[in-house]
Amino acid sequence: MNIAALEKIALSVRALSMDAIQKANSGHPGLCLGAAELGAILYGELLRHDPSDPAWADRDRFVLSAGHGSMFLYSLLHLSGYRDMSLDEIKNFRQVGSRAAGHPEYGLAGGIEATSGPLGQGIAMAVGMAVAETMLASRFNTPSHTLVNHHTYVLVGDGCLMEGVSAEASSFAGHYGLGKLIVFYDSNKITIDGSTDIAFTEDTAKRYEAYGWQVLSGSMYDFEEIAKLVSQAKAESKKPSLIILKSIIGKGAPTKQNTADIHGSPLGAEELAAAKKGLGIEGDFYIAPEAVEYFKTRAAELKKIRESWKAEFEAWSKENPEKRKEWDQFHSGKVLPAQLPAFAQGEKIATRTAGNKALQAVAAANLNLVGGSADLKGPNAVGLPSDAGTWSAANRRGRYIHFGIREFSMAAISNGIQLHGGLRSYCATFMVFSDYLRPALRLSALMKQPVIYVFTHDSIYVGEDGPTHQPVEHLASLRVIPNVRVLRPADPEETACAWVMAMDNHSGPSCLALSRQNLTVFPKDDPDWKNTIRTGAYIVKKESGGQADLVLMATGSELGLALEAAQLALAKKPELKIRVVSVISRELFESQPAAIRETVVPPGCRVIACEAGVHSGWERWARPEDIFAIDRFGESGPAARAAEHVGFTAEKLAERCLAG
Repeated sequence: MNIAALEKIALSVRALSMDAIQKANSGHPGLCLGAAELGAILYGELLRHDPSDPAWADRDRFVLSAGHGSMFLYSLLHLSGYRDMSLDEIKNFRQVGSRAAGHPEYGLAGGIEATSGPLGQGIAMAVGMAVAETMLASRFNTPSHTLVNHHTYVLVGDGCLMEGVSAEASSFAGHYGLGKLIVFYDSNKITIDGSTDIAFTEDTAKRYEAYGWQVLSGSMYDFEEIAKLVSQAKAESKKPSLIILKSIIGKGAPTKQNTADIHGSPLGAEELAAAKKGLGIEGDFYIAPEAVEYFKTRAAELKKIRESWKAEFEAWSKENPEKRKEWDQFHSGKVLPAQLPAFAQGEKIATRTAGNKALQAVAAANLNLVGGSADLKGPNAVGLPSDAGTWSAANRRGRYIHFGIREFSMAAISNGIQLHGGLRSYCATFMVFSDYLRPALRLSALMKQPVIYVFTHDSIYVGEDGPTHQPVEHLASLRVIPNVRVLRPADPEETACAWVMAMDNHSGPSCLALSRQNLTVFPKDDPDWKNTIRTGAYIVKKESGGQADLVLMATGSELGLALEAAQLALAKKPELKIRVVSVISRELFESQPAAIRETVVPPGCRVIACEAGVHSGWERWARPEDIFAIDRFGESGPAARAAEHVGFTAEKLAERCLAG
């Protein structure tokens, strides 16, 4: 171990971080200065990666869960040779268009494994990456060749470990024995408001021991001790490891180190000058020549490691041609076509049940589809084919995951599985509990990760469980997240199409909103509806001759209500020309060119929108008085009686049609 060179790397991390944050007049120098030694040994000695090939499948992953310390990561990426993170990018830290964004953003530069910053989600996503490693290793490693054998490292701070999502994910990781997960805890006992003692006095080590982790501790500033602790962590194959490193926040800032002032504000000109003098740094954006030379040598070593893996990969490929085909398919991002279930016209089946039939078919065709639910496998109807197996410490090849009652971490773990590469992830819960996981869904959207969210029990038709379990505002709240595609199928046939649409969506997450109650398979006037539905909406029932007087737009279970209401209205006013449109995805339909939208909803035509939820968002299509919605919480009771109680019936909708 070249300790002298590692010290120069740590010095360079401090120099780059201080200057970038000062130049931007914005940022969090505390972690960058306080944990520089860890960064130096991690990227200088421990991390198995290749900066010349950031996407190498068997690289170690490093997630900066404490994403506010982003200059820590950017400095190390630049020093270790990641071309995307140039010195110019660092000099433009936190400026519009810079790869060195305020918090690490996935996709902006190689070496950024996840978008982090919302505290606690980074460690949860890292848990997902560790899960993915076990799944792929069990599937592709052979007695003679080991293709998947890497570790996932995380750096967390006090803030990450206060957040509930980290507790959920850590409990999960301990239960499932994720031995290749190694978490460094930057224990400096300072947060924005001051000492952690004002709000956080628990014994973190004992908590993690109770989770089933190996807990180790040492100094942030002893390279040899850190290396020894990591060796101990790697030797423990059945438990994840938490390495608690005592540190000084802002180390090197003479008057601000070990204070809350250094956490989230630039040092200021005077403190910066004093820090540089004390550290022996001359000039701006200083990089020690010894650090440059060290990483030149290290880059060559890492490239040889990756090339050695590639040679083994080729040898494995010759011995296992079928496995190689499967590997390529897993990592291609391509979706294989499935033999979808057929449903008879008039058949009555809940879309959650139809969704499971479709999921089974899609999963049988795409063996890299993995996931599960938050203790709702039966109610959500998201079980995989029996031969898929259940993932556990004893069966890493299983594909169904029992996440436990941990909605938030379930979604974050699913993000991590997806980010890892090679697998496609889905997760499920009741729609009303989408609130619990919303921050992770937002990160799915921000990172453009095609995680599939299955939300069942999607309306007041949940019935007897009452308003606590009856979603009314949730469809609207999901739709307003940029890059999220909400798919609410109206019958079993549409549900099968919805699963295909979700699998084919590679630009962000998809949310399947599925019913608990049975829905009838209805006839569809559009002969090409299976293609038209991909625009987000299609004509289910054409008007009888001439231009439509009224278009009824409905989603999900309300499509059946709209069809019934149209019949009731026509019985009283036969000359009325009513068109019924199924809107499986409003935001997808709204993104279509005007010519497509106007084919389905003629311009100038009166529109009534029908959905068992709040009216928000339907104003684009209908006048306020023509939005048939539920702007209140539901009611406990049998589904039909609850709907009648809140005035949501076909008779009431028919009256609205006739009143215009």
